[in-house]
Amino acid sequence: MTITQNIQKKLSDSAAARWSAMLIVSFTMMCGYFITDIMAPLEDILTKSVAEGGLGWTSGEYGFFSGAYGYINVFLLMLFFGGIILDKCGIRFTGVISCALMFVGAMLKWYAIDNSFGDAMLFGYPMQVALAALGFAIFGMGAEITGITVTKIIAKWFTGHELALAMGLQVAMARIGTAAALACSLPVAKAFDSVSSPLLIGAALLCIGLLSYLVYCVMDKKLDNSVAATAADEEESFKLSDLTLIFTNKGFWLITLLCLMFYAGVFPFLKFATKLMIYKYEVTPDLAGLIPAMLPFGTILLTPVFGSMYDRIGKGATLMIIGSFLLTIVHVLFALPILNYGWFAIIVMILLGIAFSLVPSALWPSVPKIIPMKQLGSAYAIIFYIQNIGLSMVPVLIGWIIEKYSTVETAAGTTYDYTLPMTIFALFGLVAIAIAVMLKREDAAKHYGLEESNMK
Repeated sequence: MTITQNIQKKLSDSAAARWSAMLIVSFTMMCGYFITDIMAPLEDILTKSVAEGGLGWTSGEYGFFSGAYGYINVFLLMLFFGGIILDKCGIRFTGVISCALMFVGAMLKWYAIDNSFGDAMLFGYPMQVALAALGFAIFGMGAEITGITVTKIIAKWFTGHELALAMGLQVAMARIGTAAALACSLPVAKAFDSVSSPLLIGAALLCIGLLSYLVYCVMDKKLDNSVAATAADEEESFKLSDLTLIFTNKGFWLITLLCLMFYAGVFPFLKFATKLMIYKYEVTPDLAGLIPAMLPFGTILLTPVFGSMYDRIGKGATLMIIGSFLLTIVHVLFALPILNYGWFAIIVMILLGIAFSLVPSALWPSVPKIIPMKQLGSAYAIIFYIQNIGLSMVPVLIGWIIEKYSTVETAAGTTYDYTLPMTIFALFGLVAIAIAVMLKREDAAKHYGLEESNMK
């Protein structure tokens, strides 16, 4: 063993170095997640008429805007190319560019919401809706590429150590951003009497997140300079022919499809959850955003717990099956016309929080068991790309369904019947259960080690 290899081993085994790297990049992602869900609690304001103090959007326009997060990633394949860039150009270059894109997109989104454009139209939508969607799409491109970069960073530092716990803590910090957005967005908008003010605060946080990532870049460069051109360079060495190994891997595709179905039943649901609380469970608008906010708060505590469990005892595929089952139960309960009280919605949301902790804590650390490190950036990019199809198309579908089939005009005004939308979300959960069972069988046949512990 050479001196350089000894240095490399000391750096990889240093708990202080590992956890410092994780905390720095996780903070950047936390700032990004704050922007991702910041408009969800404001849906009711966005869709109210101008005379009522809203922006006059329709449910379909809101669905188009909410789905815009993944439009560039899905239709222009930028997330797929982002994974190749990550494997070819490295962590530092890719991360800085993607963080900058998040900031630019957030500022365009703020500009659109903060201004009125009269009757001007763009892409067949009101100018305000179209520009906000464009900003959200640019932000989404940066956020998803940053996400795969951060995931590869954690895999780089924690493989053979507390990988699932580290990824669980990264997810937990991201959920802090989501929870803060869901809980604080409406109060901030009311305090400043401006629906755009939460976006401006989020853009300021992204500036701090970008600076945080630059600090990590210094740390990463020192790491690379301190080791021989072996593992670090090999890790980022990539050939396009390597994509064949990913595309022909059945276990990889099962994890990818499971991710698609599971996340399609969670994040798009959160886009409409505040309004669900108002119109089905009769929660006041001032408090309605707090119930969906319980979801990320629950995952903050539980995801690291389940991640640590996976590190020590394994059972990753089993955890994914249980989480998918709970997701299905949750949406069935939301769809049924029973117990339309706020306290019942809180209980169901707690169950969703458990489900949303179980699956990610096992899913993301399982990918390095199936795909080699040098192809990991592209593998995560493909998973995120397929996931973005759901994140883009499902809000559009749900918004259209609510507008066409769930809107009910009464003498007291407009109300909404969420039975059909929640039934669709439950179907996503059923498919996720089937895929998780298939993944467990594939693991037993191919010996990926998904049911084995991560600690070595």
